[in-house]
Amino acid sequence: MPQTLVFDTLAYAKKLKAVGFTEDQAEVQAETLAELLDEQLTTKKDLKELEVALKRDTRGVETTLKLDIKEVETALKRDIKELEITLKRDIKELEMRLTIRLGVMMAASIAIIAALVKLL
Repeated sequence: MPQTLVFDTLAYAKKLKAVGFTEDQAEVQAETLAELLDEQLTTKKDLKELEVALKRDTRGVETTLKLDIKEVETALKRDIKELEITLKRDIKELEMRLTIRLGVMMAASIAIIAALVKLL
């Protein structure tokens, strides 16, 4: 059921004439007020329509945000996996270098000990 505002312009114009307005002044005043009320006054129906539109827009934003969050989550998981692979590769290389250095140090130590044994 549509909400409408009832404004009796004739009764308003009569009241204005009763307090000293001319008939033309009263009519213009009543018509102007009626136009303002019609254009500017918000009805319950207007508010309900706005509420429905706002809820619809909010659902749209919510859906978009959920998709964006899912994309960011997927990208982060991918980046973390790539970083994990890189770190594992770097650790293996470091272990290999350390093993080689340790082997070289052990061989050098053995060679030094052997040389010392021969000298003594």
